[in-house]
Amino acid sequence: MGLVHCPAGQAHCKWGKYSSSELEIQSNNEFCLGRHNKILPESSRLRFLRVFRRDGEYEDEEQFRQRKLEEALEVKSLRRIISAYLNYPDAAEEDVKRYERSFQKLPLAHKALLSHYPQKFQRLRRCIATNTYFIFGMLQEFEPPLDMSQDMDNCEDPHLQCAPTDRCSSAQMNNISCQSASTGERTCSTNCPRSEQAPLGEGTNEVQINGLHDSGPESSPSSLEKMKEADKCGGDQVSFSHDWLDPSLQSHVPLVDVDKVRCIIRNIVRDWAAEGQKERDQCYKPILDELNAVFPHRSKENPPSCLVPGAGLGRLALEISCLGFVSQGNEFSYYMMICSSFILNNTRTVGEWTIYPWIHSNCNSLSDNDQFRPVSFPDIHPASAGITEGFSMCGGDFVEVYNDPSHVGVWDAVVTCFFIDTAHNIVEYIEIISRILKDGGVWINLGPLLYHFADMYGQEDEMSIELSLEDVRRVALDYGFQFEKEETIETTYTTNPRSMMQNRYFTAFWTLRKLSSKKDAAH
Repeated sequence: MGLVHCPAGQAHCKWGKYSSSELEIQSNNEFCLGRHNKILPESSRLRFLRVFRRDGEYEDEEQFRQRKLEEALEVKSLRRIISAYLNYPDAAEEDVKRYERSFQKLPLAHKALLSHYPQKFQRLRRCIATNTYFIFGMLQEFEPPLDMSQDMDNCEDPHLQCAPTDRCSSAQMNNISCQSASTGERTCSTNCPRSEQAPLGEGTNEVQINGLHDSGPESSPSSLEKMKEADKCGGDQVSFSHDWLDPSLQSHVPLVDVDKVRCIIRNIVRDWAAEGQKERDQCYKPILDELNAVFPHRSKENPPSCLVPGAGLGRLALEISCLGFVSQGNEFSYYMMICSSFILNNTRTVGEWTIYPWIHSNCNSLSDNDQFRPVSFPDIHPASAGITEGFSMCGGDFVEVYNDPSHVGVWDAVVTCFFIDTAHNIVEYIEIISRILKDGGVWINLGPLLYHFADMYGQEDEMSIELSLEDVRRVALDYGFQFEKEETIETTYTTNPRSMMQNRYFTAFWTLRKLSSKKDAAH
């Protein structure tokens, strides 16, 4: 995106651990920095941006070198995540070949009983091709906020640790890996401390984006049509709109990274498919009903603000916006942000895309047809959903962004769904939530305590504070919260509803009200 010059200094548009500068979509369909009224020549889409700024300061040579090294680490991390997406078809094909090798080892009499298996393997390949078609379509529309051509050779500073590839969602991506359960079902465990915030207060450094806009017919992916035809014809010559998407340039990534891509595919079902409605009713509906009850008389002229850390693919944040809140989703995971940006900005019709989310596990299937059933999405058109002006999604680490004086007392509500156990230090999460809420503001939470950094064997420096629910309650009270509602809600997380194995959570659901800021001052 290049440089944006601000009166107070310079700003580099990026995704990272830095705060982001207020961004708005204006009526003339241009992006501008709301605080400084500087126009950015971008199309009118919901963007995921990060802006690093040094107000009124000039960087010396060491500071400049440090920043460039950190940017290089971010590019390295993003390249690895993009490579994980690009590696999806190859990794899936290796699985199919493994199934075929096992089949070939059977005695002839046993093969005869399973004569349909060769056709099943070919059917599986067609499903993988359909998933790949969506993944490449999504990546074609992705506009990296960083210069992907940066030389990674300068990323060798002894004072800088290698950037982590990503962190992902409470029940789904929890130890930054997808572990195979004893039953064979994939249990994703990688939680993503979800994105960076763009609070609405004066003097903020963050990005706020108003409105979703349909990208219209001009976003028709012509290169994807070529890819589809190449697949039909058995060809392999595909043109790419971005050099960094060329599969010949992709790097090898661990299989655990590709597993995260499969987790994202299952998250699409949870957030954006009709098949995920039951799970959304279990997790999101209680939150939406509670927001309606706590804010019964919302003003259209001055709607209440609601922050959604750990927003994932953005459905809950969008539903809150449709209720009449100025809603801000916050997500840390690049895996999540690439996908949510595509769904929010680039989908044009209901049911536009089809995926096969359940093909990657042969365990606990009632039938082949269940395993190979297609899922279409989105079940609603985001741009036509009736959002409230000011809806935005920003990416970054929750602690890094919100632990800033400019965010104190900004939000009327904070909603956390399968989020608080993504913390290294859950006490810090509670402290920040208390600090950023207005006096009288509410914190609505639903989720388990499946701490993401628990049992991180071999990583001695990974701090993980793992409180019981009783201790979480006590800490919340100490930070000036009062319990108004508390109950247990049973739910699943990205679970195949037709699987013979169903992992269920008995989640803590509460509404807490912040009484005063006295505790903030004391701490």
